[in-house]
Amino acid sequence: MADPVGDIAEKHLVYCRIVRDGAVLFVRRRPGVFLGGRWELPGGTVEPGEAHETAAVREVVEETGLRVRVEQERSRHNWMDVTGKPLRIHARVFDVIEERLAKVSLNNGEHDDYAWVRPDEIGPLDLAQHFRF
Repeated sequence: MADPVGDIAEKHLVYCRIVRDGAVLFVRRRPGVFLGGRWELPGGTVEPGEAHETAAVREVVEETGLRVRVEQERSRHNWMDVTGKPLRIHARVFDVIEERLAKVSLNNGEHDDYAWVRPDEIGPLDLAQHFRF
């Protein structure tokens, strides 16, 4: 969807905060992909016509194999594309609950590692810049 004032495209992303035993799940982007080597919450792009909550659940399954349900929206963030494109990013972070405990099974096309990280251990993690909000 274009911005009628400045011809700026819009992109909608969703991310999920999955907590297990007090630790949050982060996935590391595979080298060679955008922001490769950096850590992020599981998530991705909302498809046209797709509800944000539906996209969040779908992305978690695709990236981790975990089945979750959305509990609540945690936060919303907006920023301009980090590569300088005329693109405004809109991101929502959801708190989700696992439907049942299962082993993380990564989609190796995007991510090469995962870690359950306690909040006091997140500081040194190489997070993508848009997760430093």
